[in-house]
Parts: sequence; structure tokens; C-alpha cells
Amino acid sequence: MSKERTPMLEAGGIDRAFGGNQVLFGIDLALYPGEVHALLGENGAGKSTLVKILAGYLPPSAGEVRVDGQPRCFSGSGEAEAEGVVLIHQELALAEQLTVEENIFLGRELRRGPFLDRRAMRERCREALAELETRVDPRARVKELSTSDQQMVEIAKAVTRDVRVLIMDEPTASLTEHEVEVLFALVDRLRQRGVAILYISHKLREIERIADRVTVLRDGHLIDSGPLEGRTKEELARLMVGREITEMYPERRPVADDAPIVLEARDIVVPGAVRRASFTLRKGEVLGFGGVVGAGRTALIESILGLRYRAGGEVRRHDAPVTLRHLRDAVQHRIAYLTEDRKGKGLVLNMGLRPNLTLLNLRDYCHPLIDRKREEQAFQQAIERFDIRLRTEALTAAELSGGNQQKLLLAKVMSIDPEIVIMNEPTRGIDVGTKQEIYRFIRELTDAGRSVILISSEMGELIGLSHRVAVMCAGELTGVLEGEQINEQEIMHYASGIKGVGADEQRRA
Repeated sequence: MSKERTPMLEAGGIDRAFGGNQVLFGIDLALYPGEVHALLGENGAGKSTLVKILAGYLPPSAGEVRVDGQPRCFSGSGEAEAEGVVLIHQELALAEQLTVEENIFLGRELRRGPFLDRRAMRERCREALAELETRVDPRARVKELSTSDQQMVEIAKAVTRDVRVLIMDEPTASLTEHEVEVLFALVDRLRQRGVAILYISHKLREIERIADRVTVLRDGHLIDSGPLEGRTKEELARLMVGREITEMYPERRPVADDAPIVLEARDIVVPGAVRRASFTLRKGEVLGFGGVVGAGRTALIESILGLRYRAGGEVRRHDAPVTLRHLRDAVQHRIAYLTEDRKGKGLVLNMGLRPNLTLLNLRDYCHPLIDRKREEQAFQQAIERFDIRLRTEALTAAELSGGNQQKLLLAKVMSIDPEIVIMNEPTRGIDVGTKQEIYRFIRELTDAGRSVILISSEMGELIGLSHRVAVMCAGELTGVLEGEQINEQEIMHYASGIKGVGADEQRRA
């Protein structure tokens, strides 16, 4: 049926080169009214470059973009939005100092005569947020919101425009399960209104659920395109990475019952976030932390590392109390932290790759000036060890794909030779092939006798990688699961408070 209609938005033979490096090769793509078209590929496949061309952020080096069958040469995103083509970026594009309503109407403010019509903007803002079932206050400043609430504001900002073609780049990366369901309901409504949707995600279960058609890119080339019906997740994964993905999670080796405790937290209290949480971590163990967004997992771990204020509790290392007031204290105790926010807190985006790598232990490279030769050796070793793929080494961190940024961040935290590695959402927003590499690396860490704390919203990761899973709900550590208890149903029961400390207290009451 699609062949009988004119595409709302079309890419015809799109090439794109940056300097002498070509990243897209003759890409064809057609988006039709009322269809969800999934765009798949590993990090670095060219997906983000392609959608930036479609949305007017970049010009093509060759080929053309067509709207309703007519060639268009957008001079910027504003011209594309005037044609109804709106892009929701993977990385949030919000002004943190402004309010929610100011962000949603930024550059297209409603006016009553010469004055801003704040009442009308606030009302339309409330309507858009209500459609997304979020309780965000339109007058709240964006910097005060959680990452998931900021993502919902970004989505509301897009749908308040007169959108005909909506491009969504990893929109669910930071959303809770409920928010994902709300987003999918919105996608269904937009589809019924005749909006064409281009949807980028590495979560193949999402693609199975909402997509009508699928296009796969690999290394800038179009590998396959057609209806989704009849395709399996395994087939899509194979097309993306160019090889079979058989066993995603490596086999776990058991942890001995008498393995020494390398880290212990006792009765940790973080005001407004965590209430008297305790856990232990053993040598060679992967301790997973499950729970919904906002349950307190990140607050608990960052308070232990000295990154957040802790009002009570004790941290012990090798059965001796330690005081960690800053991340450098954790580094001295050979504890590394892979933050969930690689672009905001993990990497310095406008800095080169080598200084990003050595920043965490810069003193080791200073005698007293930086030893450039040693830094270069460390960088080459990191490229090889973590398979960081570069078109040239003369890049800033911002110019890397998401997967390669994550590998660079992992290389950075491993540069201190840690005994304990804490990973917060280590595979968020990266492709299936890179995920498998990180999973293998976690196995290598535990095989070498190192210990891992894994905070993840991916249920499969917790189940597939963890020896034990600590589950949090509303600031309480409700249970620590092991063995056959580590399954999706049990984790959700403890994450929702059906089971665990809070539920037990309610039953006694």
C-alpha cells in the first residue's frame, strides 16, 4: 500500500562526508503517513547523521531530501519544522535555566499584541504534559527535573508543534516503564492522525511492538529495508552487527560462599532519597541493583562514593571503616565509577580523546609536565583493549558515536586499575554489539577477581549478569535476591513494594 502513496519525507541517494571521511553512502529512505518506520544500526552506523540531514541540521554531501515528493534544501532546522519535520534528539536539547513552558515555546512564543501570552502558553503546556501523563509543573525550571521528566518535556516540546513527520532518536533511554507505555500510546494516536514517525532504538522489543517498517544501516550503508512483519529480533540483530548474536550474556561463574567482602554499606541514609540501606559486595561478584527510576539506587551509590551528601551510615572496605568525601578518595581505595551521564558527568565533550582518558589519574602522567609519550601509549592500549573505533584520532569526545563514547569512558575509569567497578546504566543508548562487548568485559573483570556493582533498568542485564540482585523501592532496599529468586516477577514484586521491608511492615500494621 505504501508504494501507492507519496512519502511525506524521503531521502534519495544521501551521501555525507566529514572532511575526507564518508559516513553515509547513497541512503534511500521513505516515510509514509500513519506508519512507524524503525531505523536500526550499531553506534556509528550513520543513523544520527541521517536524521540530522532529514531534519535540516546538516546538509547532504550528495543526494536530496524530498517533502511530499518535492525536493527541499533545508537551510536549518527551523525550515524543516516549518514543513512539519520535527526531531527529538537523543541528547536533550533543553535550556536548563528556563522553565518548562519557556522551553516548550522557545523561539515560537505566543503573543497578545506586543506582549507574551503567558496564560495561553501555560495552558497549552499543561495540555501537552497531561497527554503524556506527567505531573511536571510548567513553571518548574528544567534543571530541577529528573532526567526522565526532562525527556518527557522534550517529547511535549515536539508534539506541540504542527508535526507531520516526527523523528524520535532513542526516546525511551531514560524513561520508566510506565512512561514508555504512555509514549507508545502517544505514538499510536499520532499514527492514527496520519503522522509519519521515524523511530530509532536499540531496544528490539520496542521495535517489534510499534514499528510497521524497518531500515537497517551498517557502517553508513543501507543493509536492508522493508516491512517488519515476519522478522525476528535475532534476524534484526544479525543485520545490524553483520554476525550472529547467539548467547548475549556470558556464562556466570559462581562466587564462593567464603569469598571475602570487599565493600560493605551499613545503614546508609540520604535525606529525601535513601532510608537505612545496607548491603555487602564480595570478591569476584556482580551485585545488581534493580528498581524503577527514582527508587534511590543512584543516590545510594553516589552517597557512598562521596558524590552526594550522606546523613548517616558507615562504609567499610576490607572490613575496615573508610571515609569517602570525594571521588578521588574512592579512587585511592581502588573504586571506579562509570556514571550514567557520560556526556554531562563522565566526559569533557569539547576536549580531545587522550586527555579525557587520562583525566582521572592525571598525576600519574605528570613529572611535573604531562608525559605525552606515555599518554599516547595509554591511549593506543585503550583503543585496542576496548575496540574504540575512530575515523581519526584528532577528535573531541563529542564527535564520537554513543557506543565509542561509552568505551572511552570505560577505558577512563579502568585506567586507575580498580578492584571495584561500579557501573550505572552501562549500556544505555548503545547498540546490541557494543552491549555484548561490555557484558564480556564484566565477565573478564570477575574472572580476574574484581567486583562489580551494576545499576541497570534493563531487566535482562540484571538477570543475565548478576550473582545477586539488590532491589530498591521508594528509597528502601526491599530485598536481596539470589539463585532462582533472580527472575523478572520477583524483581518487580520487590521493586513495586509488593514484597520486601515496606510490604512486611504494612502487613504487620
